[in-house]
Amino acid sequence: MIQFVAATLFAAGLVGVLVALLGEPKLGLATVVAIACLALSFKYPRQAIYGLIIYVPFSGTVVYALGGSGILQLAKDAIYIPALIGVIQFCRRTRQPLIMPPLIKIPLLVLLGLSGLTLLVVNGGQQLDAAGGEVPILLGVLGLKVLIGYVLIIPCIFYLIRDREDVYFLLRMQVVLILICCGLGFTQYMMLRLGICQGTVGSGEDLFKASLEARCLVGGSLLYSPSQGQIRLPGTFNAPWQWGWFLISSGFFAFGTAFSDRSLIWRIIGLASLAAVGVMAVVSGQRIALALVPITIVGLLVLTGQVTNLKRFLPIGIGLGLILTVLMAQNPEVVGERLDSFQSRWAASPPQDFIIQQFDWAQKQQQGILGRGVGRATNAARIFGKTELVETYHPKLMYEIGPLGLMATLALYLTLTVATFRAYRSIKDPNLRGYGASMWVFVLFISVFPYYYPLDVDPVNVYYWLAAGIVLKLPEIDQRERLQERLEAAGRRRKLTKREQKQLQQQETILFE
Repeated sequence: MIQFVAATLFAAGLVGVLVALLGEPKLGLATVVAIACLALSFKYPRQAIYGLIIYVPFSGTVVYALGGSGILQLAKDAIYIPALIGVIQFCRRTRQPLIMPPLIKIPLLVLLGLSGLTLLVVNGGQQLDAAGGEVPILLGVLGLKVLIGYVLIIPCIFYLIRDREDVYFLLRMQVVLILICCGLGFTQYMMLRLGICQGTVGSGEDLFKASLEARCLVGGSLLYSPSQGQIRLPGTFNAPWQWGWFLISSGFFAFGTAFSDRSLIWRIIGLASLAAVGVMAVVSGQRIALALVPITIVGLLVLTGQVTNLKRFLPIGIGLGLILTVLMAQNPEVVGERLDSFQSRWAASPPQDFIIQQFDWAQKQQQGILGRGVGRATNAARIFGKTELVETYHPKLMYEIGPLGLMATLALYLTLTVATFRAYRSIKDPNLRGYGASMWVFVLFISVFPYYYPLDVDPVNVYYWLAAGIVLKLPEIDQRERLQERLEAAGRRRKLTKREQKQLQQQETILFE
């Protein structure tokens, strides 16, 4: 391993030096990182998936620290794709299924078929008439990658997790990442508030738009005009809306650790991360996070059954309530500004009316049953052609791949929701069941949420499939551990038969060794 890593870094360093001499030093550094990621991710897929999970919340900070190139926006794929190739090879070698759970195979293939037909017919037709530097085929390929490219994170996570310890490690790591990101986000806010960072400057419309010129410490474009009541912070991400969805997503992971970890210390850390998410939902100026973080936490309490677990619910609930009450009491003007902003936005454009308007617009744009082209409403694909801004997910799907494509996508998400529900309900261990419930509620929430397009952007486009992979693996871990306990108990009373010994060995097999 040391020899491989050393050789990889040496080769990457040589190429990076050449690129730096011919171009820019930052581009040379990016080249070194890219080559190293590609080689190491392919060789060590388990570590690569961990690296992907760690990288996602810091992606915006890394991208803009290295110059903000459009190519750098795809940096996480340099980790994901080689690791995925390694997982595919593992599945072929061991004859394990790649598409998981099997229940989603048919809707996934139907969606892939419809999207491929749209790509061939609609994007292909646009390619024949392309002008002005547009490349509709590549636009469609990138749009398809955004749509379903990360579904194979499920088998990556499924085969990554080997036992209960891996589950705890992964979810504890996620809680630590939440605390670090929220800490950096709060530091960003304080630097702006204290004048260490300049914030948004200009006049007129400039005071109401997020920009990279106002970037502060971490992340990308931000808006900070307190005189106009405008604060939209990006935290560690590219843009404020991605940070808002990171906070919403983090509530589910933090909740799982706060209520379901077997260690009291880690439950307290989970509580701290949950409080940090609540604080940042207020100070970051993200209206959707301010609205959804408390709603999702209450929903988690009900749907996971933790509200009836008084032994754990009361200490955590009272502790979280006290933390948030003290913080709100110390910053009443901030809380008041955020609530006023949320109420004014709701009054100006009620979400239900906005969604209906978007559906009407998307329906009027249809020129057939295949839509206007894959990627034509995907912001990440705009480097290859003109894209439309559609601010709600389901109308966006209808615009791109037509009504049939929309129904196929919904069928995929709802089938995955059913599969994860069945998996979580089959878990007997209370701690693993609690984690599974939190992950299932997250999958359910994102699958049916109609506003904005969280599945198109970081971090939800990774976390959604990550959560599904975790909950699908938990029943196997639960069953294996219960079987091992029974066999060990039987072994203490009598000598195990050869068949039982073989069964135990099979259950103890560690994947990817």
